[in-house]
Amino acid sequence: MEIALSIPLQRCHAHDHVGTSFGSISPTLSEKRSMFIIGMGFVGQSLARKLHNQGWVVSGTCTTHVKKQQLQNMGFHVHLFDANNPDLDILRLLKNYTHVLVSVPPLVGIGDPMLQHEELFRRSLVNSDVQWLSYLSSTSVYGDCAGELVDEDYPTNPESELAKLRLSSEEGWSNVSRDLGISPLLFRLGGIYGPGRSAIDTIIKQKPMSEGQKRRKHRKHTSRVHVDDICQALMATVDVPSPREVYNIVDDDPAPREEVFEYAMKLVEEKWPGLKLQIVEQSQKEWSSVNPKGDKRVCNARMKKELGVQLLFPDYKSGLKSIIDQIESPFHCH
Repeated sequence: MEIALSIPLQRCHAHDHVGTSFGSISPTLSEKRSMFIIGMGFVGQSLARKLHNQGWVVSGTCTTHVKKQQLQNMGFHVHLFDANNPDLDILRLLKNYTHVLVSVPPLVGIGDPMLQHEELFRRSLVNSDVQWLSYLSSTSVYGDCAGELVDEDYPTNPESELAKLRLSSEEGWSNVSRDLGISPLLFRLGGIYGPGRSAIDTIIKQKPMSEGQKRRKHRKHTSRVHVDDICQALMATVDVPSPREVYNIVDDDPAPREEVFEYAMKLVEEKWPGLKLQIVEQSQKEWSSVNPKGDKRVCNARMKKELGVQLLFPDYKSGLKSIIDQIESPFHCH
């Protein structure tokens, strides 16, 4: 089975349609550093592009035929993987990779879909080339901290079922790592945004707010992080052993969501004065009845000091400005 990634080597503007590969590589895995991304979502795709540009062999998984076709059209090499009926051939591939990233959220009523087959994963990775195993988690594992400053040593106290499942996934993947003789590596991410997935995009697309967005509406503090800074933190750990097991990955400004949307609206109105935004305004009024939970300020000092990360987008203003600068027309925004 060929293991390769062939993707555009230049970042596309947010309005571009990507459907053609500009090159491909398919060396043997022993010749190159290699990353297998379990869950080729928003973060996984961004990381895959960056690693590919540095000469890595990258492959990953998705869960539906439609998603697989979409990713292939974008140039990614992916495997269809159903956690309810795992393909052992795909699991056997893992042992040929040097790095494995798990970017799959838990499911209510199920838990971590991959850890349902924890023993299969262990057997697949025993005597493998894997030297780095990382799990993308969430700052939600800290729970509601009444606005306190929360670092990685702060006691976890998840409140929602999903947050509890996140913490359980952290424990599960940490156990798998230790059983393989690998140091566990957990990244607790703030709210993820970037090109195609931001307040700018929500406003332009006139999309209604998700339930998660509504819950965050009235928090005094909401931690977030640009996808490029997530990738920067991940890439800081792939070659040098990390001194710790847990890192908070957030920017410097846990501004309230309402403030972020007000700034995004200002940017949109300045760039396209004639654009009508009735749907977003109506959605914002619906937020007033939401009861806020999970308020906290998340500390990123360990990420900066130990991983040497200098944030590309230290606050939402720099991140949103970069996003809108990439969009030429609001009618061609992803």
